[in-house]
Amino acid sequence: MSALQNKRFEWVDYSFLPDSYWDETDPLRLILRDVKGTQRRNMIKDYWDQGKFELLDETLLKDELDDKERDGLGAIHPSFMGGEYLPGYLPLETEIARIELQSTTADVISIRARPAGENKISYRIVDEYESDHKAIPGSSSEPLSLEELIQLIDHDESGYGGLGIGYNVSNSEEAVETDLRNFTTVTSFTYMDLFDHYDTIHEEWWDEVVKAG
Repeated sequence: MSALQNKRFEWVDYSFLPDSYWDETDPLRLILRDVKGTQRRNMIKDYWDQGKFELLDETLLKDELDDKERDGLGAIHPSFMGGEYLPGYLPLETEIARIELQSTTADVISIRARPAGENKISYRIVDEYESDHKAIPGSSSEPLSLEELIQLIDHDESGYGGLGIGYNVSNSEEAVETDLRNFTTVTSFTYMDLFDHYDTIHEEWWDEVVKAG
């Protein structure tokens, strides 16, 4: 797994460094980036792309839903709960990357950044189960480069390869019957190459480890 963790691809700009996490100018990304629920994000994007954004109920556009609103979505299908039970945002905190799993309840891990004093940005990793994920580095004086963000995601305490591939690996060892090639999706509205990096990692893992093994 270490070889896959360390792989880099020529079409990905690992040196990319955002100017800020708080200067988003794209209106759709500005709406989506802190919406917790995966299915609500997808719905918002679909309506936007179809030119029907004004038809969406305002509740669906909220960053966070209350208990009654979440229960209403959960009654439709458990997958509608994906991301909805993430912890609330701290003041000025925003999501910089997101790890979505094709589990029954579509679990989500959120990587977040917030201002923490003069010229300092703090990072934390949260999920819907109050797991003790450690963000390494825990802070920086400027936004992370794509390379540094990948290192944060790949930090491995479980022995399975970090958050980007670890859930695929652990499920394959337990013989879980699911689409492991696409079990994990890593995305970001700030680091546009992040998906391509991990999607290629997942493809190579599927070819080299699962199909071959």
